[in-house]
Amino acid sequence: MNFFEENNGDLIFRQDGETVMISPWGKNGLRVRSTILGEIQESNTALIETQKQEAQIHISEHKASIQNGKTRAELVVEGWRQQLLIRFYNQKGQLLLQEIANDGALSLKARHFRTLPGGNYRLKASFVSNPDEKIYGMGQYQQEVMNLKGCNLELAHRNSQASVPFMLSSLGYGFLWNNPSIGEVHFGSNTTEWNAESTKQLDYWIAAGDTPAEIEEAYADVTGKTPMMPEYGLGFWQCKLRYYNQEEVLRIAREYKRREIPLDVIVIDYYHWPRCGDWRFDEEYFPNPRAMVEELHEMGIETMVSIWPQVDWRSENYEEMKQQGLLVKINSGIDVQMVFHGNNVFMDATNPRTRKYVWEKCRKNYADMGIRAFWLDEAEPEFTTYDFENYRYHAGSVLEIGNIYPREYARLFYEGQRENGQKDIVNLIRCAWAGSQRYGALVWSGDIMSSYEDLRKQICAGIHMGIAGIPWWTTDIGGFHGGAIEDDDFRELLIRWFQFGTFSPVMRLHGSRQPETCIVNKAGEVREKTGADNEVWSFGEEAYPILVKFIRLREKMRDYTRSLMREAHEKGSPVMRALFYEFPQDANCWDIKDSYMYGPDILVAPICHAHENSRRVYLPKDTVWIHAASGERYEGGKAYEIEAKIHTIPVFLREGRQEYLLYNV
Repeated sequence: MNFFEENNGDLIFRQDGETVMISPWGKNGLRVRSTILGEIQESNTALIETQKQEAQIHISEHKASIQNGKTRAELVVEGWRQQLLIRFYNQKGQLLLQEIANDGALSLKARHFRTLPGGNYRLKASFVSNPDEKIYGMGQYQQEVMNLKGCNLELAHRNSQASVPFMLSSLGYGFLWNNPSIGEVHFGSNTTEWNAESTKQLDYWIAAGDTPAEIEEAYADVTGKTPMMPEYGLGFWQCKLRYYNQEEVLRIAREYKRREIPLDVIVIDYYHWPRCGDWRFDEEYFPNPRAMVEELHEMGIETMVSIWPQVDWRSENYEEMKQQGLLVKINSGIDVQMVFHGNNVFMDATNPRTRKYVWEKCRKNYADMGIRAFWLDEAEPEFTTYDFENYRYHAGSVLEIGNIYPREYARLFYEGQRENGQKDIVNLIRCAWAGSQRYGALVWSGDIMSSYEDLRKQICAGIHMGIAGIPWWTTDIGGFHGGAIEDDDFRELLIRWFQFGTFSPVMRLHGSRQPETCIVNKAGEVREKTGADNEVWSFGEEAYPILVKFIRLREKMRDYTRSLMREAHEKGSPVMRALFYEFPQDANCWDIKDSYMYGPDILVAPICHAHENSRRVYLPKDTVWIHAASGERYEGGKAYEIEAKIHTIPVFLREGRQEYLLYNV
């Protein structure tokens, strides 16, 4: 009886209607696919085609193995039911991961397919849990948790939640759940379980490596790397909810120039349009947007405009898009997918014809005016109820394929801009999936609250996103909801967040500031509100010089930040890094959640509790550290209480790198 065969460099197992295929995929990687009563599909959801690797394959009657570089899979047929068990090892013979046993009285299945109406399956893949393992990555979840071991995570997108299902293990491997289905993962103490609500096959990728950096680079090779960050992505970005007319945009930009404060980008937020889905400026508030953009360019400032994927029933494009089948569909009932200033549905970013249609509108109404950067909001998309089973995309049901939406949304603009001749592309977007990075996606962390708790959560979120392969990441400095600009406690929070933002991949000030002002157009229609002032001079005399100092510090780091962006582009390296990424041999670094590395040489320890003027900072061992503000030398491998009054943040440099930052931090 032949359970195993080799075909075109792949190892294949067949038994009782199941087919399992293991393929070498990228450096040190193995791709595992399985299906029931069918053939393995070749579609790539997150993985890109790579040059075929030559694997070492050995086959006997009940055992087989396949090795690609540092990763080896051993397959064994066990028990009277002749079930397959898969184990993964590194090149040293150390066990990395293994499926649960299939046999025994419990009749468990490591690859459990349960048939759904229509031919798809509900899938659960189960692995033995190593209690000593630590897990990182998986995208952006709003929790103050660094080691994800023990966490239950929804594999779905929500406002401020981005599911990017790649995990990095302290045992020395990376694992990509290459399945865009809505689902869950449970990193339990007894088992690790990956669940897909609706799918046609199991599909995952695993790679061993000697360091986190080696694993991360292998993952980037098979899912794609970011473009090179444009020069205007390296400095300070100004934004608020919302600059509602042309004169306000120009007034703010002129004031930055008058004060000689560096400004790279100014952002025009949502409802600068008449209706969602019009994708153009409202002439009442922006009578001459071309002239506005030209003046901003003359000042050396890029213009970014907000895009929403919603299409209002009253939009000038709604009827045509509905007739042409360019919209997301609801499976039953009235087609209203979000209620906000009217009844809205979403454009279907998974449909190539939709991508072409929407880009043509945006090219004509924005890009042809000189606008080169887009803010792709609502990218989950933000279904009002998140009842994913209700909706269907061109690419399939949302239960089966839903998590690709933000990637295809980023793709829409990236490919359109490339076809339009633009090369330096960065677009701000509120969500991501594996592979989004290759479409110029700069992810921000959504509509979070203005609180120290949320500030602390963003430190974890930024680190995990970098590990999950999304190196371009940012956050609303000051938080989005709840910031009253006259409140002293909020002003303190904003300063501390601003300091953190200085050492984020992109430094962007944004928020819905209080108090708000109602806007009514000439026809008497209530428009979206505008918040209170949100510029660096808006928060009092004490805050202003501190904020300006940190903008100038960001400018001083421009060459260094550019080098980090080049490393992200060429190798897939995170810009914002966990301490263990640079110091994997230091066991203490694997548990630290409130400080991080900005690139390889700058350690950042934000102040993230109210009224705090000092904090404990652990400095990794085997390195001498220079306190950036004082120049004082500190021995690594110890923790220190570091003073940090409101004008400063604890920042340390690897010895020999002082030229980057000795600037009265």
